[in-house]
Amino acid sequence: MSFTGKYELQSQENFEPFMKALGLPDDQIQKGKDIKSISEITQDGKKFKVTVTTGTKVLHNEFTIGEECEMEMLTGEKVKAVVQMEGNNKLVANLKGLKSVTELNGDIITNTMTMGDLTYKRISKRI
Repeated sequence: MSFTGKYELQSQENFEPFMKALGLPDDQIQKGKDIKSISEITQDGKKFKVTVTTGTKVLHNEFTIGEECEMEMLTGEKVKAVVQMEGNNKLVANLKGLKSVTELNGDIITNTMTMGDLTYKRISKRI
C-alpha cells in the first residue's frame, strides 16, 4: 500500500491541550486550530518525503524506514528519530518522548500522537 498522495485534514481531537503541552504559544495554537492542513506524502520504496502545510507554516521531513534521521517537530525543534513500518500501512516514530503513529486505510490517513497520557488525533482524507 502506497502512502503517496495529498491529504486534507478532516478533523482533529485534543489539538489545544496537546499543543500547550508541547510548549507552543497560545496565539499560535489559536491560529492553527481552525486552519485546514494539507499533507503531501511521497513514498519511494522505504524512502518518504512528508510536507505538511498549515496556513503559512510548512513542516518538511524526509526519512528512510529503519534509518536514523533528523525530524522537525511541530515546535520547529529538530530531533533524531527512527521511523519503523508495521504491516504495510502503519508508520511508527518515537521523537523525544512523543510517539507518532500514522495509519493509512484506503483514502483515510490517521495520525495519532501520544505524549504521556495526552493523545492528539488527526484524520485526513486523500484529495
